[in-house]
Amino acid sequence: MTNDVHEVYAVRYAHHDRPAHENYIGGDPHDTNEPLAYFVWVIKGPHGTFILDTGFDPAMAAKRGRTIVKPVAEGLKAMDVDPEQVTDVIISHLHYDHSGNHSLFPRARYHLQDREMAYGTGRYMCHAHQRIPFEADDVVAMIRKVFDGRVVFHDGEDTLAPGITLHHIGGHSKGLQCVRINTRRGHVVLAADATHLYSHVNEGRVFPITYSVAETLEGYATLKRLADSPDHIIPGHDPLVLERYPAARAGLETFVVDLTVSSRR
Repeated sequence: MTNDVHEVYAVRYAHHDRPAHENYIGGDPHDTNEPLAYFVWVIKGPHGTFILDTGFDPAMAAKRGRTIVKPVAEGLKAMDVDPEQVTDVIISHLHYDHSGNHSLFPRARYHLQDREMAYGTGRYMCHAHQRIPFEADDVVAMIRKVFDGRVVFHDGEDTLAPGITLHHIGGHSKGLQCVRINTRRGHVVLAADATHLYSHVNEGRVFPITYSVAETLEGYATLKRLADSPDHIIPGHDPLVLERYPAARAGLETFVVDLTVSSRR
């Protein structure tokens, strides 16, 4: 492995059944079920192990009506990742399903866009509609990490390590960021919620929870520019990811998949 080539894995921790029309502004003409999968992502390479997002715990799953498939800690340990030894966690944005499990990574620095912290603690949170995907406890936990000296702020594009870059997208949340990783199959982009489903980025459609529709649509162009091909874009909530990529190892089918091999679609 060269100095900037990494392995990337998607770890599913939760599931939510929902009708397709709930996934798009303007609804959807098909009377079908279109569930969401919930992931955290593992990046392994010569500069250590990086985790993208921290998911939510069983208590939050019960509050939000989601189903835990496998707690995040168990998913990570299945990939030989000890959360207590992780030193770098990237937070794509502060929505409840990406920034929970506050004490899971006691040694980690948290990498966050300036704009996301300002958004999650500022005047926009005075509006009940804008608060829907946020949990006050998640935001407060991040503030405590700031005061503990454990948050690294980024403004726009930044290099986290050779072969790993952060890119501000916005749209779904004001400070949403994606991650571009150099792998043996080229540059993979972990979109997080810059595109929830393949259908969003491929068809120019938008998930209903959004800070800015315009930024979301512009963000699709950014994802396509950063990725080596459309198949190198990994959406944040699409169960198809589990079908298109092989298990990271035997026994982890539909649970942990390897994103550094070519898609099977």
